[in-house]
Amino acid sequence: MEKSGLAFEGTSALLRPDWSPREVTAVTEIPEHLLNRSKARRAEASGAAPSDNAPAQTESAPATPAPAKAAAPVVAKPVAQDPAYVVAAKSRRKIPFWAMTALATLPVWAMLYLIALKPAEKVVAGPLSIGTTVYSSCAGCHGAEGAGGAGRVLYQGEVMKTFPRIEDMLNFVYNGSQKYVAAGIKQYGDPNREGGAHVPLSYNGNPMPMQGEKAGGGLTEAQILGVVCHVRYDISGADAKSEAWKAEFETWCSPESEIFKALETGGSTFDSIEKDFAALMDKPGPVGTEPRASIGK
Repeated sequence: MEKSGLAFEGTSALLRPDWSPREVTAVTEIPEHLLNRSKARRAEASGAAPSDNAPAQTESAPATPAPAKAAAPVVAKPVAQDPAYVVAAKSRRKIPFWAMTALATLPVWAMLYLIALKPAEKVVAGPLSIGTTVYSSCAGCHGAEGAGGAGRVLYQGEVMKTFPRIEDMLNFVYNGSQKYVAAGIKQYGDPNREGGAHVPLSYNGNPMPMQGEKAGGGLTEAQILGVVCHVRYDISGADAKSEAWKAEFETWCSPESEIFKALETGGSTFDSIEKDFAALMDKPGPVGTEPRASIGK
């Protein structure tokens, strides 16, 4: 039997091969595989070939891979702080989109407001403007356009044929046809009228009502002049710029008419016009507040 190695009890030191059993009183047997391992390590250290009876080395467990090194945390770059005025602008409340349209039209409304505040130019009411208002009460008989009805036709120059002189028309409108009949006047207007002179009550027997205050009517002399001017130049169609009617229009019916202003203020009357304005270049003839014969042309 092959001799086994021995060691002192209580120690881990290996005995030399030349040990003597007499040197110890009690020994312990060392396992053979430990001896073989020790010999193999000595052989590796001295460069000798390992013994055949060296135990086969067991495969070592696969090495556990070292954990990957954690990536360094990304540090965010510091953001530059906005200036105070930028912060204030960003935090300020914004105007709603729907309000932008209203705000955009403010200049237009401001302009309209300023125009409204501007005092309107004073419009001087002349004979024609006053006559237009007065004629609304005459339209029931003569028609809105002067086409006639219960009263005579006034448009298309008919009035100018009957009354070539405005003074005769003023007298007839002031007094009315019945006062002419009562005064025994057989005709009114131009006695040489084309188609014959007009006779009081000759148009369907309908009278022309009196309009002047002294005759029993309700119009002032300025209002009568106004409605006569409106009939002659707006309805009958006389051309205020023509040679035939220019002088009459400027004297009696223009906004600057001195006669109209005098009648409106009471500075003159139908009974005194001829004398009051005798100095005019186109001096007026008599008008009067009582029925009279026509001046004619």
